[in-house]
Amino acid sequence: MAKSVNCFIPYRDKAQVTETINGLRSIEIVDRIYLLATDKNAEAYPGYEMIQIDSLKSTETVKKIAAKSDSDYSLIYTKESTLVMGMFALERMVGLGNDTGAAMLYADHYQIVDEKRNISPVITYQQGSLRDDFNFGSVLLYKSAAIKEAAARMTVDYKFAGLYDLRLKASQKASLEHVNEYMYTEVENDTRKSGEKIFDYVDPKNRAVQIEMEEACTDHLKAIGGYLKPEFRHIEFNENNFEFEASVIIPVFNRIKTVEDAIASVLKQKTKFKFNLIIIDNHSTDGTYEAIEKFAMLERRGSSSKMRKICSSAGQR
Repeated sequence: MAKSVNCFIPYRDKAQVTETINGLRSIEIVDRIYLLATDKNAEAYPGYEMIQIDSLKSTETVKKIAAKSDSDYSLIYTKESTLVMGMFALERMVGLGNDTGAAMLYADHYQIVDEKRNISPVITYQQGSLRDDFNFGSVLLYKSAAIKEAAARMTVDYKFAGLYDLRLKASQKASLEHVNEYMYTEVENDTRKSGEKIFDYVDPKNRAVQIEMEEACTDHLKAIGGYLKPEFRHIEFNENNFEFEASVIIPVFNRIKTVEDAIASVLKQKTKFKFNLIIIDNHSTDGTYEAIEKFAMLERRGSSSKMRKICSSAGQR
C-alpha cells in the first residue's frame, strides 16, 4: 500500500513521544512524522524533523503544517499524551476519506482514565456545529489539499483560533465526516465532566481566546451567508408585567450524554426572579427525549423547588 499520510505530533521530549512514534511508524501508509515543539530548547529526536511552533492552535502553526503536507492526508494529533491507533484503523479512515471526499475525518475512540480504558464516542458534525470546543477527539485526519487550500485563505494571524479557523474553512468546501467506529486509544488527563468544561469559554482568564474564536466564527458565517448584523430595537422592559423575566432555550438532538448536565446547570442558577427553561428536542433517538422528560415530570409533581418552569417540545413523535 502506498504511503499516504504525514503525521504531526506535539513534542515535549523523547520520553513523551517515543511510544506514539513507534506505533505510527509501524503503520504501512505513514510516510513522515513531524514533531511540533513549542520549547526552543527541546532536545532533537534523531531521524525526525522538529518544527518550531508558538502554539498548536495558532495560524502560524497551521501554515507550517500546510507547508509540510505533501502526502494525500495529514494526521494532526492534538494531545501530548500517548496515542495508539487500532489495527488498520488509519487505513480504514483513509479509505473512508477517499470514498466520501471529506475534508477531515474524526472517530470514536477509547480513553485511558486512571489506568482504566473507557469508550469515548463523539457526535456527528453538522453545519451548525460551530462551537470551537466541539469534540472531535484528538486525532484529526485532514485531506492535505484541504489544509493547503484553507491555509491559503487565512488572512488573520490568530494566536488561539488557528486550528478552529482551519476546521471552519475546511468545512466550507467539503464535509467533516464522523467515523462511527473506535479507531484509537488516547490518555485523557482532563477528567472533568462535560458540564464543567463548557464554562471554560466564559472564564475571564480566557477572554483573549474567546475574542479570537468569535472573530473566526463571524468570518465563517459571513463566508457561508449565515451572518446577521446585530441590529436591535430598544425595548422598555417595564411596559409589561411579565411573570417570567428570562428564558433559557436549549435546542438539542441526540445529546443524551450532555443534556442532563446542561439542564441541571441551568437549574442550579440562583436568581431573584422566575425564569423559563425550554428544551427543544429535534426527534432524538438516543434517549435524550426521555432524559428531558424526567426533569419535566419532577416539575409537574412539584418535587423540585428549584425549578421555576420547564417545558419540552419534541414535535410529533
